[in-house]
Amino acid sequence: MSHESESPTSEIDPVEAAKERYRLEREKRLRSDGLAQYSQLDDYEEYDHDPWVEPGFTREPVVEETTAVIVGGGFGGMLLAVNLIKRGITDFRIVEAAGDFGGTWYWNRYPGCQCDVESYIYMPLLEETGYMPSKRYAPATEIFEHCQRVGRHFDLYPHALFQTEMETAVWDDEAARWRITTDRGDQLTAKFMVTAGGILHKAKLPAIEGITDFEGRAFHTARWNYEFTGGGPTDPMDKMADKRVGIIGTGATSVQVVPQLARAAKEVFVFQRTPASVGVRNNSFTDPEWWKTLKPGWQAERMANFTSVVSGEHPDEDLVADEWSVVWGTDTQSEPATPEEAVALERHDFEVMETLRGRVDDVVDDPETAERLKPWYGKHCKRVTFHDEYLEAFNSPNVHLVDTDGRGVELMNAQGPVVDGEQYEIDLLIYASGFEVTTGLVSRLGFDPVGKGGVKLSERWADGAHTLHGVFTHGFPNMLVCHFVQAGFGLNFTHYLSESTNHLASIIARAEDENIVSIEATEEAEEAWLATLWQAGKGFGRYGAKCTPSYGNSEGARSMEAARNVVHPGNLMNYVAYLQEWRDAGDMPGTVVVRGDEV
Repeated sequence: MSHESESPTSEIDPVEAAKERYRLEREKRLRSDGLAQYSQLDDYEEYDHDPWVEPGFTREPVVEETTAVIVGGGFGGMLLAVNLIKRGITDFRIVEAAGDFGGTWYWNRYPGCQCDVESYIYMPLLEETGYMPSKRYAPATEIFEHCQRVGRHFDLYPHALFQTEMETAVWDDEAARWRITTDRGDQLTAKFMVTAGGILHKAKLPAIEGITDFEGRAFHTARWNYEFTGGGPTDPMDKMADKRVGIIGTGATSVQVVPQLARAAKEVFVFQRTPASVGVRNNSFTDPEWWKTLKPGWQAERMANFTSVVSGEHPDEDLVADEWSVVWGTDTQSEPATPEEAVALERHDFEVMETLRGRVDDVVDDPETAERLKPWYGKHCKRVTFHDEYLEAFNSPNVHLVDTDGRGVELMNAQGPVVDGEQYEIDLLIYASGFEVTTGLVSRLGFDPVGKGGVKLSERWADGAHTLHGVFTHGFPNMLVCHFVQAGFGLNFTHYLSESTNHLASIIARAEDENIVSIEATEEAEEAWLATLWQAGKGFGRYGAKCTPSYGNSEGARSMEAARNVVHPGNLMNYVAYLQEWRDAGDMPGTVVVRGDEV
């Protein structure tokens, strides 16, 4: 079935018509406040409590010296800990605000939550723990349980300080140590401090006028209130039959939540600013017989193969071969080699998105609703979602799409949201508004490290990130960063974490083996690395500039901070090769290394 006839006009080339539609949709969504259009969840105490722990937790403060303090107990922090243990380093602490390991999988237990990447490559350390995921795309509860499994298998729990938040981290130049305090009164002294807070842990709210005036119940999806909705992460909601529910946001979370709400609530109002692109999921149970055929080293091989496929590299074999390969198997955002290639890539991008738009027509019964659910942007502009019940939910008489035409909810009052002057009276308001991804590192960390000379990281990074490889920062010795800014990235984030934490652990182990007191980047190396990123990402910048605002392009912001907070473009394995080349060089190029015999 062809859907090209449904493009904005049949009198011109449909690709050009789509590009014009993309431009118009982008312009209507541009806002002068950029990232400031969101508020931090911790600005509103009633939204930020931990629903998974009993109140009143206390413990004795910890006072100790250790080789490393790892900030964050999600997959990043856990993988770093495992890599340290594999290198014989066992004196480390993990500081984690939540009540257990898991990171984003600790917080996100909303109905229908699951990973959008194949579990065989997303869930790390499957070979080491001997675990077989139940399904190709595992539910959130299973991933959280795997985090706990990793914690037990590698005996990480004795190292963890849960329900604990960092307060200060100050570099002591004379002692060459980080002096760290927490909100539990801990005083930790560490040779290395590693920030491994992840990207999907700090929830955000839209800064809607009157947000605190609403008199019904409200919560963020990352703080789901099952006491109000009934049910649980694996049980149907059983207290919603008489409830009118509003949900703000139509990203990956909403795509998973809306079908669950449709089954449970009296009425559901989905407030949409920008439609999601929704492909087919086709989940299935894991075949135990196939699982038995996997040979040692299979997971690393499968991870690397998937990354190559979705980076447009076309390896001889596609081991995962799911819908990600269809959508992202051809790279249409890199710099084309010729004008002819540019035309071909534009058409391919259009055809992929036209297929996704066509699926909306095929699934959604009401033509007007279907039209409003169509994504008008390029395929690399937003992370594609995959679900077999989201679009179908809009055929239910109790589900209503409230399309704000790119403007968002204009204000909130006691009864609920107001859109285009119309009042929506609801009992429950759910914010599926996502997380801080491209805000500054200090904002996401929740504390401001102080480096040499009393300089704060927020001051050093006032105009954006300054790093070598996204790892080292000048003026902050022995502070290692595990984050995608100025580093690698990929659709499968745990692949990046696996490679990054291996690199960080090797740095710490080498420092221990070679009597290295401190290591930091030079300013010259930082700027050279940024130039490398800019040169490699020329095409990406031009592509992103045409996208509708989202976390992927800092909500359309044009600033030096946004320009510096870039990621390494293209295949993650190319970034990994940079790290390997740096390690192989032997002399840690681009850094200032102080050894024990030089002090």
